[in-house]
Amino acid sequence: MKIVLTGGGTAGHVTPHLAIIPKLLADGHDIYYIGTKDGIEHEIICALENVQYFSIHAGKLRRYHDWQNFTDVGRTLKGVYEAGRILRSVKPDVVFSKGGFVGLPVVAASALLGVPALVHESDLTSGLANKLCLPFAKVLMCTFQETAQAAGKKGVYVGAPIRPELLSGNRERGLKTFGFTGSKPVLLVMGGSLGAQAINMAVRGGLDELTHVFNVLHICGNGNIDFEYERRPGYVQTQYLTDEMADALACADLVVSRAGSNSICELLALRKPSLLIPYPTGASRGDQEVNAASFERSGFARVLEQKDLTSKTLLSKVIEVYRDRGELIEAMNREPVKNGNENIIKYIYQYAKKQK
Repeated sequence: MKIVLTGGGTAGHVTPHLAIIPKLLADGHDIYYIGTKDGIEHEIICALENVQYFSIHAGKLRRYHDWQNFTDVGRTLKGVYEAGRILRSVKPDVVFSKGGFVGLPVVAASALLGVPALVHESDLTSGLANKLCLPFAKVLMCTFQETAQAAGKKGVYVGAPIRPELLSGNRERGLKTFGFTGSKPVLLVMGGSLGAQAINMAVRGGLDELTHVFNVLHICGNGNIDFEYERRPGYVQTQYLTDEMADALACADLVVSRAGSNSICELLALRKPSLLIPYPTGASRGDQEVNAASFERSGFARVLEQKDLTSKTLLSKVIEVYRDRGELIEAMNREPVKNGNENIIKYIYQYAKKQK
């Protein structure tokens, strides 16, 4: 079969594809990806083998008044035309979108051409792009059951796509890779694909106290290495991790993270006690605050709002998470992890075969 994937704007709209692409390729299908020329999706997907990448224009979708909203309508319409031309050339059996501004013109074009389009929503509340895609889509697949219920007849609860390689990490290999002896618990700090300055500052401001208790592995984001702390015992900083990420998670005893749905669902699948620091409303559409609140209600994590974030409050909450780690793991163990990979692929195949 011929399968077109799309999604972009942020890593959260792209990396879930990495969970299903290996299976789609292993099953012998032709995989195509439609994204923007300069988006993060171009960087991530073009590094893969056997996936053909096409670029289109896409307008940024804003929830506030901005004169660029008018010009971006034109970019979106141009993207619909470009996506339609690509789809007519490829003749796919199905289109699958993970959301983001580039997904809208592709899903709209697929509807105009009679190609079934499926959309996946990671967050508890649907993003604007997916809301606009819903009338054109056959199905809205959801990570959270509440999201599926809110979507009506098109909503289906499938769970989160989890990258299989994350489940194969090795603790001992991770400790060795990052130079830890295992004599102290390991605190993994993740600030998002581009890092997070507020978290970085709070971690470094409290390093004396943190490294007294923990070995700290700090993923601080591109360009955010601080060489003043480069030789600090018990502290390892890196801009980002790729192949080593599975081992980093395997050796982590607890995790500090933003509250993007993909990240926290991976932490749930790995049963990692975590402290979530969601992007605040204003810096984002507020989806991370909703995600974090849901995980805290379920007993999977503790939450620290960014407005309350200081080196002192970070240390206090990290100690609390480590103290309560058994309780958090027990709650996560009671939650069956829905295999999002298998469910998503099942729907892709189901609708693709209807076209045959």
